[in-house]
Amino acid sequence: MIILALQGIRKSFGTHEVLRNASLTLQDGEKMGLVGVNGSGKSTLMKIIAGLENPDEGSVSIQKGLRIGYLAQQGELSGEETVLRALESVFDPIIALEKEMRETEARMAETAGDEELLRRLGGKYDSLTRAFEEGNGYGWRSQVQGVLAGLNLREYQDQPTRILSGGERTRLCLGRMLLTRPDLLLLDEPTNHLDLKSIAWLEEYLQDFRGAVLVISHDRYFLDRVCGRMAELLTGNIETYTGNYTEYLEKRTAVYEVRMKAWQLQQKEIAREEAVIATYRRFNREKSIRAAESREKRLEKMERLEKPAEEGEIHFRFETRRRTGEDVLIAEGLRKGYQGRTLFSDLRMHVRAGERIALIGDNGTGKSTLFKCLIAQEKPDAGIIRWGAGVDIGYYDQHQAGLDDRKTVLDEVWDKFRRLEQYEVRGALGQFLFTGDEVFSPVSTLSGGEKGRVALTELMLRKDNVLLLDEPTNHLDMDSREVLEEALEDFEGTIIAISHDRYFINRFAQKVCVLEDGRLKEYLGNYDDYFLKISRDQEPDGDLPQRTRTAAEKEKRKSREEQRREKEKKEALKALEKEISDAEKTAAEMEARLADPETYRNPEEGARLTQEYHRMKERIDALYERWEQEDM
Repeated sequence: MIILALQGIRKSFGTHEVLRNASLTLQDGEKMGLVGVNGSGKSTLMKIIAGLENPDEGSVSIQKGLRIGYLAQQGELSGEETVLRALESVFDPIIALEKEMRETEARMAETAGDEELLRRLGGKYDSLTRAFEEGNGYGWRSQVQGVLAGLNLREYQDQPTRILSGGERTRLCLGRMLLTRPDLLLLDEPTNHLDLKSIAWLEEYLQDFRGAVLVISHDRYFLDRVCGRMAELLTGNIETYTGNYTEYLEKRTAVYEVRMKAWQLQQKEIAREEAVIATYRRFNREKSIRAAESREKRLEKMERLEKPAEEGEIHFRFETRRRTGEDVLIAEGLRKGYQGRTLFSDLRMHVRAGERIALIGDNGTGKSTLFKCLIAQEKPDAGIIRWGAGVDIGYYDQHQAGLDDRKTVLDEVWDKFRRLEQYEVRGALGQFLFTGDEVFSPVSTLSGGEKGRVALTELMLRKDNVLLLDEPTNHLDMDSREVLEEALEDFEGTIIAISHDRYFINRFAQKVCVLEDGRLKEYLGNYDDYFLKISRDQEPDGDLPQRTRTAAEKEKRKSREEQRREKEKKEALKALEKEISDAEKTAAEMEARLADPETYRNPEEGARLTQEYHRMKERIDALYERWEQEDM
């Protein structure tokens, strides 16, 4: 059943047309991802669906009575209510119902002698009870606690909301919206400000959610796990694809290639026809002119294909000026804390040349602080940091604090690379889609994604051999992330990157370091390898606790038992196949005898052989059934 339909949506802001002819349908229970480059109009489209913006043209049809939850639509927090109260307020009608139920129970107990009043109160109580049960009256408290735990807010539940950071406030609003149990969830970048555990919880929540979901996200791993259909907003129009993000990428590429091929073939045909027409016109005879006019009319009636639209892509690669020594970084006994709270202590880290390390951990564990200690922006409370020979450090700050808002884009980059000519700087910026007069835009007017591209331009020009990247994919659109990943794959130096982008981690990382409880734990492999290991309750290589050794031994015994059963199964199948082969051979011999007229000279012998043949065929059928069951 279609619950949402957009038809021919157009929207402009001044002379800038954001949505040209956007059409979309969403089915009940469908989970759709909405993607597109930054500035393509995704958030504008979401606001139009939520009723916060009006389209210039087109229609929005929403199923009558549909309850819509929109993350950015949630009311402001007063700052005085506790975190728990902010979530419980969603259930104020149920709380009022429960209070009325208790009052009715008390009145029923007081009026035991008045049967008529007792009957009326009993009817009212039954109605209240039904409404209470339908509103999840017995389960809403556990639901609230589940959201608190899932979004890592339980420790703040008794604290006023004014103490929360911006990211924590966003998570609280997300939790409050989820508790309203809407029929349609409109989520604009819901994984922003969430750590990996919270994102995993949200994924499970949305997978079990029975309503429909329309989600804008740059988290490709999240889209793969949650969405069964994708919509791409490109040059004001919407294209939809069945499948998750990975399937969408494959299908989009195939569709683009087919359309481009068809457009190119039509362009060749048009050029050929125009050449023929020009030739006829040059003859300047009545017959040739009529032929030219006839072909022109036919050409005018041709339905012209539009050239497939494709947004601009950034193109760059990281180069190095020189090689480092084998030991790139050795850190020992690092400790750092703020205002009596220790972020990490006795932290050790050994990075070798060419390693590609993902640094992950919950928000607030000190990942960015560790980076700042490594590059000497902050001083550790204890410990030593030794960088190896020939190390040139390139640092990418997720907040782009190193950019000067007072400068233009061109001056921001050129002032840091005065040895370059202006055309070289503009060429570098052009690789990151800053062309024409865009290079004269003040840095203060840039979006987060645009500032990220300026920072990447500077990082590319530095040609450092060790890259420390703090959330490098934040604010970048999908295509830019893909290009960044390709550039890092070709990079010959060493990479340490803080990231919550699991897709990105899978693409570049060879080791995952988890900052947890003030310690650093190492896992070989990418994010999927790390997740598999912790799912099996394994500890990192090194001194394993006895519990883990026991678990490992159990795993080995289980593996050996499975191998033994697999071997026995194969042997049983082989024996069964031989039995089938022997039975079919015997049946073939019987068929030959039954086909011989001499067999029927003795009627009793013929009848006996016929019965044996039928029993053999039944046996063969039974053997095949056994074989099919064994082979499953």
